[in-house]
Amino acid sequence: MFNSHIGEKEHNEARQGEALMLENPSDKNNGRKLFIESYGCAMNFSDSEIVASIMMDMGFETTADFKEADVIFINTCSIRENAEQRVRNRLKEFKGVKSKNPGLVVGVLGCMAERLKAKFLEEEKLVDVVVGPDAYRDLPNLIDLVDEGNKAVNVLLSREETYADINPVRLNTNGISAFISIMRGCDNMCSFCVVPFTRGRERSRDAHSIVQEASDLFNQGYREVTLLGQNVDSYKWEGGVNFAQLLEMVALVSPALRVRFSTSHPKDITDEVLHTMARHENICNYIHLPVQSGNSRVLELMNRTYDREWYINRIDAIRNIIPGCAISTDVITGFCTETEEEHLETLSMMDYVQYDFAYMFKYSERPGTLAAKRYADDIPEEVKSRRLTEIVDRQQQHSHIRMLEQIGKVQKVLIDGFSKKSKNDYAGRNDQNATVIFPVDERYKPGQYVNVLAERCTTATLIGKIVD
Repeated sequence: MFNSHIGEKEHNEARQGEALMLENPSDKNNGRKLFIESYGCAMNFSDSEIVASIMMDMGFETTADFKEADVIFINTCSIRENAEQRVRNRLKEFKGVKSKNPGLVVGVLGCMAERLKAKFLEEEKLVDVVVGPDAYRDLPNLIDLVDEGNKAVNVLLSREETYADINPVRLNTNGISAFISIMRGCDNMCSFCVVPFTRGRERSRDAHSIVQEASDLFNQGYREVTLLGQNVDSYKWEGGVNFAQLLEMVALVSPALRVRFSTSHPKDITDEVLHTMARHENICNYIHLPVQSGNSRVLELMNRTYDREWYINRIDAIRNIIPGCAISTDVITGFCTETEEEHLETLSMMDYVQYDFAYMFKYSERPGTLAAKRYADDIPEEVKSRRLTEIVDRQQQHSHIRMLEQIGKVQKVLIDGFSKKSKNDYAGRNDQNATVIFPVDERYKPGQYVNVLAERCTTATLIGKIVD
């Protein structure tokens, strides 16, 4: 088995050599097909586009059918337990294909690869290669090793890697919206989270490379970009650019280019960021601001580094500086030692904010996290389930309230394509990130902006008609 646990200096030298290899792909890979599948957060999808670029430089072609692939990669996070089970089930599906094609290479990428490398290689005999999120440049070497009959693994984390020089291949794209990764890793040590251990320390991309990527995408016809980072607010390029300044630099690419970002951290989002959003019409009025819990004691156990009052202060600042800004969140219920009164404080926080949307979860202990080492997962499963149901029910009420507020208003919508239910309707998103459905008008095509009068809604969708 190959394992490239080498020093940082040697790793950097190896990366330079590998970059040269990418310029001269081996003829043996010409015509070989790559199938890559991503689950979980947007960061994983963005990483898969980097991997596809590296593999195409090696001579591979991408395919949407894993049954015709020569290499299959699956890329997912390990934040939730069900994500791991989903990967294992998917690997079983690939097993049948490999039995008919013994030369098929199957690999696991990303955060889960780093954390479960031994299990995948020893228990899942199907897996040939395991690659961590900072080791994608090593793929030419790893694929060669597998072709020679070896298992290959590289999960080395880096303090420098940002892939800033790699132009991502846009996978499953509509040609309208694209992700731009602005930083990698995370310095926050939330006690429930494995990301700092699987993605390493924070490092920010060169601001000029980010602006250039946004400009290139706009020139290719894209009309929306989402700037990605585990905590975008802590972006700080050594050239002296913070996140508020980067946001403005990207917004100035063109007023016709919509700009979104994810994810913000309550301890770091500044008034400067909010004023920048208010100043530029093409920066969408939408912020994802994970709360996780509405109780200060639980937040301290989670090591979130803010309390209830601080979070409310940030919500008030958003409401004051950007009236009408949509806010979404993450909520974890049933964290270690959470009492019924503390659960009610989370519900009261939801009532205070009235989020437009939320990702809601029962606490799931992840091996290797600080919480797993320090605290007992002592909330009964039936209590977690009941609390989650109450949170979901409350959020559905708030989502409906937010949708109703848009009725009778004209929405500026970027057309993404047809509605999932009918080719007679278009679908797109408004400034607040709500999905809007409206009848097809032959004057307008996907990728164009239209004004839509919202006439009715569901709890998650606005329905209306184009108005001139």
